[in-house]
Amino acid sequence: MAERDAKLNPAGLPLADAARLLSAAGGQRITVDMLAADRVAGAPANGDGTLNVVHFAAWLIREMSSRGD
Repeated sequence: MAERDAKLNPAGLPLADAARLLSAAGGQRITVDMLAADRVAGAPANGDGTLNVVHFAAWLIREMSSRGD
C-alpha cells in the first residue's frame, strides 16, 4: 500500500496488495506474477487493472471445480 494508514478496498486492490492479502489469508505465498498469470488465464479484473477479491475467488472456485481439483 502506498500509505501505512490507507484502507484496503477488496473491490479494487492493486495486484501487489491482493497478493499480500491472499498470502496472509490463505497461508500460502501468492505473488503478483501468479495473479498476473491468472488474469491471462481469464480471471476477472477491473477496468483499471485492480482485482476484486470476491470476483476473483468466485472465478478461482469455478476453475478448480472444472478441473476436478
